[in-house]
Amino acid sequence: MAHTTRTVLKARKDKEKVLGEVWDDARVKSFLHKTAPQQSGARLPGDADFFVLRHAYQAMRAEDFGRFLDYFTGEGRDVHARNGDGQTLAQYIAPHAKAGPFIELLNAH
Repeated sequence: MAHTTRTVLKARKDKEKVLGEVWDDARVKSFLHKTAPQQSGARLPGDADFFVLRHAYQAMRAEDFGRFLDYFTGEGRDVHARNGDGQTLAQYIAPHAKAGPFIELLNAH
């Protein structure tokens, strides 16, 4: 299901936060093809799947993240992937104020 309304709020002076933007299946699935970031030509430590999950978490609302996780796990990818510090995404985002719904979704997969 795609969302069609769009509201723009100022998150801070230099950045707009867009609410109600369209998250159709194609857009959600496009996050499956993200790659692990590199620094000075070397891949950062940690599992590649962790970086894909983190990128999706940072970009999506919880409902869209849940759809993403269905596709992600459907491809046999690892929701328990770890960053260079050995943390899963659920552990990494636990201190975030609005992480609860995302952690529930991760734990359900």
